[in-house]
Amino acid sequence: MSRPAVVKALWGAAVLVLVAGCSSGGTEDRPGTAPPTSPTASAPATPGGSAGPSAGARATVTGTLTEGLRSPWGLAELPDGDLLVSSRDERTITRVDGRTGAKTPLGEVPGVVPGGEGGLMGLAVRDGWVYAYLTAASDNRIVRMRYGGGDGDRLGAPEPVLTGIPKGAVHNGGRIAFGPDRMLYAGTGETGRTGLAQDRESLGGKILRMTPEGEPAPGNPFPGSVVYSYGHRNVQGIAWDDEGRLWAAEFGQNTWDELNLVEPGKNYGWPEAEGRAGKAGFVDPVAQWLTSEASPSGIAYARGAIWMAGLRGERLWRVPLAGAERSGDPQAFLSEEYGRLRTVLAGGGGRLWLVTSETDGRGTPGPGDDRVLRLEVS
Repeated sequence: MSRPAVVKALWGAAVLVLVAGCSSGGTEDRPGTAPPTSPTASAPATPGGSAGPSAGARATVTGTLTEGLRSPWGLAELPDGDLLVSSRDERTITRVDGRTGAKTPLGEVPGVVPGGEGGLMGLAVRDGWVYAYLTAASDNRIVRMRYGGGDGDRLGAPEPVLTGIPKGAVHNGGRIAFGPDRMLYAGTGETGRTGLAQDRESLGGKILRMTPEGEPAPGNPFPGSVVYSYGHRNVQGIAWDDEGRLWAAEFGQNTWDELNLVEPGKNYGWPEAEGRAGKAGFVDPVAQWLTSEASPSGIAYARGAIWMAGLRGERLWRVPLAGAERSGDPQAFLSEEYGRLRTVLAGGGGRLWLVTSETDGRGTPGPGDDRVLRLEVS
């Protein structure tokens, strides 16, 4: 069901007050400077996307799996179809029955220090381990915990996989996922220190690729390093298409959010470029949006398209693909119907799981927030 119009009106007024008081630099979904209102923002050359979906494309919410979640962030599917959900601020992981939505708390993850945009974030599952990207006292890091599943089970003690990822009040990245090559990938942020994105010795502002034990993966572009690509501002969405190509979404500063096709060793431009810059040595995004329309977090691939969750934009974007190229303009679904959207996960075929994000301190929570929604897409 749609969120009440009166809530949206009050929230819009609150945003105007907050933006007026912010300093430049911005957070993950509320830039310090209002974005431009250029009439070319939705033109094919610089797509903000069409106002609505074209004929034939659809994204239908078929139900709510579960609700009453607090600051949900990461989402991972277990082999039996149940889901694990992390709470960024409460430092907990909850198992959600994939059929009934019943919730089983698995407890707090030790060592998590929430604050600002940091806390317990991305989750991934592989071979009896639950991997988590989290903010600790001194850094962001990836840990893993044994988990055998079953009602009443608890997570094992966390073991470090990769430490030393820069942390900050903003731009902590946080998404992790295993690729088709069985290597672990992570999207990181530059913590507001823009120079880290171009520093290949730093783990900030990067996409990282590592073995399940945290070692540099075979074939990485920089010998002895987990760095896979660099020049990113704040990566919170990673997914692979049917041909194994890696796609990533990241927050822009004041102008353009991006969807990138990620290739090993490539430089994606930040802070020298934001959006399509056409500068030598930098890779331009495949799609871009005004920050007011997106502020992207999680992405998933299904039915020949990337599906991208928008926080500030409060909508689900569909980017149709033909190989490594866009085959049409981005299209918006669910605009302002469920509030801020944090995470989207492919469930096989045309099914998606979609996680809302109204209880993270920047939304306007209503009854039932936050929730995991079931979607059918085409």
